[in-house]
Amino acid sequence: MINIQSTQQLGQALRTARKQLGLTQSELALAAGVGVRFIVDLEAGKPTVRLETVMRVIEALGGQVMLDGLPDIAEAP
Repeated sequence: MINIQSTQQLGQALRTARKQLGLTQSELALAAGVGVRFIVDLEAGKPTVRLETVMRVIEALGGQVMLDGLPDIAEAP
């Protein structure tokens, strides 16, 4: 598991995952249904990207987002 504490760390983690899968930025953009510019900005750690679109990129890379230290939603009143 990777502990992500900044948009730059998230971008680096996604870039590393993309390269390990042998994907170009264009191929990842196509798989995630986003533009290449979005992938470039995301990997650069640009903090203005949309979370929904980031989630699609993570899913296209075969990953998932896990939150640690927050209450389980099943435990919420």
